[in-house]
Amino acid sequence: MIILAGAGSYRCPAFKRAAARLGIDLTEAVDVPDPLSSTWKPALAIDYVDPEGSARSVAEFAQQTGVTAILALDDSATLIASKASSIARLPHNDPDASLAARDKLLMRQKLKDFGAPTPWFIAVTAATTPEDMPADISFPCVVKPTRLSGSRGVIRADTEAELQSAFKRIVRILTQEGADLESTPILIEEYLHGDEVAVEAIATQGQVQLLSIFDKPDPLHGPFFEETIYTTPSRHSAETQALIQLRTAEAAAALGIRHGPIHAELRIHQDRAWIIEVAGRSIGGLCSTILEYGSGQSLEELILRNAVGWDVGDAQLTNEAVGVMMIPIPRSGVLKSISGTDSAIAVPGVTGLEITARLNTPIDALPEGSSYLGFIFARGSSPSEVEASLRSAHNHLTIRIDPLLSMARIA
Repeated sequence: MIILAGAGSYRCPAFKRAAARLGIDLTEAVDVPDPLSSTWKPALAIDYVDPEGSARSVAEFAQQTGVTAILALDDSATLIASKASSIARLPHNDPDASLAARDKLLMRQKLKDFGAPTPWFIAVTAATTPEDMPADISFPCVVKPTRLSGSRGVIRADTEAELQSAFKRIVRILTQEGADLESTPILIEEYLHGDEVAVEAIATQGQVQLLSIFDKPDPLHGPFFEETIYTTPSRHSAETQALIQLRTAEAAAALGIRHGPIHAELRIHQDRAWIIEVAGRSIGGLCSTILEYGSGQSLEELILRNAVGWDVGDAQLTNEAVGVMMIPIPRSGVLKSISGTDSAIAVPGVTGLEITARLNTPIDALPEGSSYLGFIFARGSSPSEVEASLRSAHNHLTIRIDPLLSMARIA
């Protein structure tokens, strides 16, 4: 099997461990741009900037080595994986489905065409001036780039002035990414008030199997949408959970996701489940490490089994409640220290803490940022107990972030 991932992907180690347990040989295709390929030579080097060429390289390697599956671990690799699998005639999603799962505007259009509940939305180019902004926008609304991940650039606006401010901020982010403002769309959509959940599922020949529903107990009201705590099993009613499952399956069908992992974000608004986003990959960061199915299988094991055509089975979560906190970045600057980790780990119910941000390195808070300081993990007899453990552990941490000095200030 070939797995595709960025050089710094959190997901690779978990998939490698799962493959070792299952006896599956893995080849890692790493995003290594041409300038680095001469000095860093993984088994299979690709370049995300060239998806067509990368897909051909991956497909050629698969055909030469008898690989039976190609799996993308990150959003940015899903299109390459689907194109490569198509060339190599391996199980895959249609490339259009992979693109729709990455592009928020295309996803909205496909959901609307399918008849799934979706908020109103419009799109304008990043070059749009305040004078040319549509006059019929309702408030509150959410303004977001169509291709960035991790809630980066997602901003709520309650007034015309906030809309203009949010738009300018997103344009600055896109400019830093090197986007062509004349052709890059920015999505403006209805803000849906309500609880948000995350879903892990897996598709096999178009049939979607729900694996877990995560509650997000911290309200995500904006103006930015930083996710923090995930707990499972869900505390929502059986009826609501059934609706979440139905909407996730509808979204997969609307986008054309027929094979492989699914990560979905939904909001419960006016007693209906609304799809916020759908991705053709598993949950990000280190969040999957808390999940355990059946007799101890990890989420990554289920995904690998599905990829190579093995039966996934019932894939029921164990009865114990689990949760994770993605440690938020309180402000932008230079991370100098994080103290109190020993006290945090000693909190009853806490099973681990991992700091992933590097000290003495600039970090960005939302909406400019897209990462976290690290992760806290917990287990307990109920989701509320797990949530309390995570909050208590976080309260033990003291985070020092110094202002980032500009060259002008230094001069």
